[in-house]
Amino acid sequence: MLQKLISASLCSSTSGQVAISCMVKPPAGDAAELYSAETKSVLASLKERSVLVHQKLNQIPGITCNPLQGAMYAFPRIEIPKKAVQEAEDKGQAPDFLYCLELLESTGICVVPGSGFWQSPGTFHFRMTILPPREQLEVFLEKLATFHAEFTEKYS
Repeated sequence: MLQKLISASLCSSTSGQVAISCMVKPPAGDAAELYSAETKSVLASLKERSVLVHQKLNQIPGITCNPLQGAMYAFPRIEIPKKAVQEAEDKGQAPDFLYCLELLESTGICVVPGSGFWQSPGTFHFRMTILPPREQLEVFLEKLATFHAEFTEKYS
């Protein structure tokens, strides 16, 4: 019985399987044109947001980001002042965890610390999605720029 429960949780639901089937086998006939137009629109929107995020992140002093290459996430590198690194270590936290926690507490914005992704030692990152609408991303990036400047000043 336990084996059956475990194997059932490893499989996607029937509705999930149908959705994937529709994605890998696009419709034919009357629906094909609409499907193609919608797909192109979604992909163009993702590309636009990825370019926006890349450009805006690189405009923030102390943050650098490589161009996004097909993912729905950006993984910018952040410069964290030595005092913040020391405070994080004193608390038993990764420095980028401290950064992300203070970002969340200060702005309500949730990003994932890069320390959970096996970043190179001595470097700090966070992961953020590019999926919100452009207007929300612009607000996020403005808040991030303000927060990063304040965080850097606080720990300098």
